[in-house]
Amino acid sequence: MTKATEVVVQPPEQLRYARLLDWGTRVGLVILLLSFAAYVLGLAESHVPPQQLPELWGHPVGRFLELTGTPTGWGWLALVHRGDIAGLLGIAILAGSSVLCLLALVPLYMARKDKAFVAICLAEVAVVALAASGVLSGGH
Repeated sequence: MTKATEVVVQPPEQLRYARLLDWGTRVGLVILLLSFAAYVLGLAESHVPPQQLPELWGHPVGRFLELTGTPTGWGWLALVHRGDIAGLLGIAILAGSSVLCLLALVPLYMARKDKAFVAICLAEVAVVALAASGVLSGGH
C-alpha cells in the first residue's frame, strides 16, 4: 500500500511576501555586516571616536547625545556615512522590510477584490509608518 503524495500549493500572496521578506532580510544583514566591518577596520570615520566611548558610556542617554552631538529621531540619516552610525541603515531595512512586503500584497488583493485584506495591509503600513515617524513619542 502506497501513500498518495500530497502537493502543497502556496497562495501567490504568501510567496510574494516571503520572497520580498527574504530579500529584505538578506540586504539588511549584508549592510549590517559591511558597516560593522568598515567600522572595525577603520574604513569609515566614526561619529564618536571609539577611544572616547568608555568615558561616555556611563552617562544617561540625554547627556550622551548632548556630549557626542548625536541627533535623535531620523537625524541619524545625515550621519549614515559614519562607521558607527552606518549599521542603523541595516537595522532600519530589517525593521521596515515588512512594510514593503505588505504594500506588495495590495495589488494582489485588489485584483481579487478582497477589500478587507487591502484595508488590513494598508492599516498595518499606516501603523508602522506612524510609529516610525516619532509623532507619538515626540521624536523627530
